[in-house]
Formats: sequence, structure tokens, C-alpha cells
Amino acid sequence: MVLIVKSNIKKVVKEIQGKNEEISSVSEEVGTELEKKVEDILRQGIERAKKNQRRTLQARDL
Repeated sequence: MVLIVKSNIKKVVKEIQGKNEEISSVSEEVGTELEKKVEDILRQGIERAKKNQRRTLQARDL
């Protein structure tokens, strides 16, 4: 399942930097690692929601 749209990563990097564009390219590895981190965050959130006996994942679980 694709959570991170890799074509948007470079756009976001540009937005964050503003006019000071020291980072001009983004490697393919960045998208892969972001996917892993997001999946880990979601897993932790799911566990927290379960511990609180909720069936709804909420922002506070993340």
C-alpha cells in the first residue's frame, strides 16, 4: 500500500526550504524510509487505541 506519494516529496522539500534551496534533489530512498516511519507510527497508534479499548484510531494515538 502506498501512503507517501513520492512525486510530492520534492515539492514539500522545496516548500519547507523556501527561497533558500540548498537541497535540490531527493533520493528514492527517502520515500521508502518515510513509508516505514509512517507505518511504524500507525502501528504504535493502533496499539495505543487498543490499550484504551477504542476501535477508532485518533490523532492523540499518534
